[in-house]
Amino acid sequence: MNNINKQKNILLVEDDPFIIDIYSTKLKEAGFDVQSSTDGEDALKKIKDGNPDLILLDIVLPKLTGLECLKQIKSFPQFKDIPIIILSNLGQKYEVEKGLQMGANKYLIKAHYTPSEIIKEIKQIIPN
Repeated sequence: MNNINKQKNILLVEDDPFIIDIYSTKLKEAGFDVQSSTDGEDALKKIKDGNPDLILLDIVLPKLTGLECLKQIKSFPQFKDIPIIILSNLGQKYEVEKGLQMGANKYLIKAHYTPSEIIKEIKQIIPN
């Protein structure tokens, strides 16, 4: 019963403070709870502590890359079903295919989407 009005929790894994600020604001305006993490190691800790409803994951991160982070998330049975959208500037076909093969639900290239369009993509996966 308690889950009916519960806001969906999104973990934004991004090392650029400007992008964190923009997306956090937009996601909160869209009715999501948002946590952010600036590196892969911290992201894994926050996933274990909070079990988010969806993860927005950059690839180029300090300490642990987004792909290494994705691999670890998918290796834990309790987290493998969390939807993951890769949000990256890396747009080579090889990188996109690798991210999707590793288990990401979507691979979005930052330059091709506005924050509002990203929100629409998120709502297709987890309606709030």
